Amino acid sequence: MASAATSLQNRRTGRERRAVADRAVAVELDHALARGEIEVLFQPQYAARDDRLVGAEALARWRRPGPGARLIGGEKLFALAARAGRVTAVSRYLAHAAMIAGSDWPKPLRLSLNVTAADLALADFAEHLRETIAGAGFPAERLTIEITEQSLVDVRGGAIPQLEDLAEAGVRIALDDFGSGFCNFSYLKRLPLHALKLDRSMVDGIAENPRDLAVLRGIVAMAGALGLKVVAEGVENEAQLAVLRAEGCDHYQGFLRAAPLSVERFAAFAAG
Repeated sequence: MASAATSLQNRRTGRERRAVADRAVAVELDHALARGEIEVLFQPQYAARDDRLVGAEALARWRRPGPGARLIGGEKLFALAARAGRVTAVSRYLAHAAMIAGSDWPKPLRLSLNVTAADLALADFAEHLRETIAGAGFPAERLTIEITEQSLVDVRGGAIPQLEDLAEAGVRIALDDFGSGFCNFSYLKRLPLHALKLDRSMVDGIAENPRDLAVLRGIVAMAGALGLKVVAEGVENEAQLAVLRAEGCDHYQGFLRAAPLSVERFAAFAAG
């Protein structure tokens, strides 16, 4: 009995410590947003056919202060934000900052933004995004929002009317990380999609493995039949790009051509 009581007390103590730590992270993130410590980076995107720059995906990095001044990448940043209940605040900050930066790009270039399940779950998600677009002076028709299948599962498809609303306003919708999980093909019928974004796992073996190539070929053919663009991420070598080009992939991004760039460096890059 004493052992059970001790175990229960230990669990309570652990939960209390986590709650204190999460509150501390929330305060730290609030300060980071106010001080501009969270940066927007841009991953260039190219036309597969001719390597023409077509836009960029907005990413995040947190210059977390303290001993050693750590750099926190986007995945870990959003994991911390989720623990602290600050996902929406971080997402909205990044969307606004990215659109402000993108409003100075040459007109043909597109901006892609990642959208989380927490974003999609908000009743005012579409309305707030439209307000952000208007406030930043960024053309809705040059914006793509990237959603994952998992985020749709998490909100049980309730975001579809909001996505339809945004699509009617000119925003394009891309299904992100396609091929990384168990794809529910009904989403391809139900969502107002404009593009499929292939997970890097769908690109890794296409230049060496016939089965990987066959899967890619099937996805591209299906996308074409549905009128969807295909974007490949994680392209790291010329052999992969040659296959993507030959199979009719539309756009790509990856370290083959460029790593993520700061706002200033991407602006100079886009200006030629």
